[in-house]
Amino acid sequence: MIAETPNGPAQQRAIQAERLQARADVPDSAGGRRVDQVAAELFPEHSRSRLGDWLKAGALRLDGRTVKPSERVLGGEVLVLDVELAPVGHDAPEAIDLDILHEDAACLVLNKPPGLTVHPGAGQSSGTLVNALLHREPALAMLPRAGLVHRLDKDTSGALVVARTLAAHTALTAALARRELHRQYIAVVQGVVIAGDSIDAPIGRHPRDRLRKAVREDGRPATTHYRVRERWRDHSLLELRLETGRTHQIRVHLAHIGFPIVGDPLYGGGLKLPRGASEPVREALRGWRRQALHAERLAFASPDGGQAVDVLAPPPADLSALVDVLRAG
Repeated sequence: MIAETPNGPAQQRAIQAERLQARADVPDSAGGRRVDQVAAELFPEHSRSRLGDWLKAGALRLDGRTVKPSERVLGGEVLVLDVELAPVGHDAPEAIDLDILHEDAACLVLNKPPGLTVHPGAGQSSGTLVNALLHREPALAMLPRAGLVHRLDKDTSGALVVARTLAAHTALTAALARRELHRQYIAVVQGVVIAGDSIDAPIGRHPRDRLRKAVREDGRPATTHYRVRERWRDHSLLELRLETGRTHQIRVHLAHIGFPIVGDPLYGGGLKLPRGASEPVREALRGWRRQALHAERLAFASPDGGQAVDVLAPPPADLSALVDVLRAG
């Protein structure tokens, strides 16, 4: 574990514009295909949508010409990429400590504390994880979302992966889409869960509340696998694996099967004090103010040479204390 502290000179460095330059010959066998499709194969470190934008802007040219992404190649042409990356956003760097669990040339994995918002947004332009990342590595300003590949809710703690280069961001985003970035969570839920299972239920917008999601027949496919790690008198500790990554997926799915996460303000149904619970349990539940959900593990192949990364994020002290109280009964 590495605790990041204000690094002074690093924050003072001006962000240097980065120029990407590359050249590739279009094979004769590609004749008749769209140029953006061919470019995605010749420059696999960049997404097709990004290459399409560069084609439109003239930063990626076919035989020296600016072409539309839909133009068909003949085969035998030359694609030349020459683009100067500019900062993606205008968020300011801030000296906020980060708990770094893994770091290599392509990415880093951090343990996000509860209460830390990931992205600046309406009502909060500072004090976020993005601000902290920009302070640690100013060059992340060139990447979408400062290199973040996925997100966690403000009050969910745990492991997040951050790309350090544009190529790594493309690779990790693609791995996430292919379900090759494995995410494991733990959650304290209301009720005694008898056995593990899978929840396969589509998720979409809640019909009345814009802040919530809901299981809906017309929603997007969503699958969550869970198993019981511990059972107590009125609660359970679950281990969960995501097969898809819909917004609020675990929270919605567990509420849907009747085992909402303790403290969940949107899906938990309010404070529930079990009949006959001990005073320590009652006090712990009364004082709990967030969903008891933690992203415990991330496993994936790093874009830095394909090395296997398998990181465990220790749960925060408040969650560990809650588990100890419920375990003691």
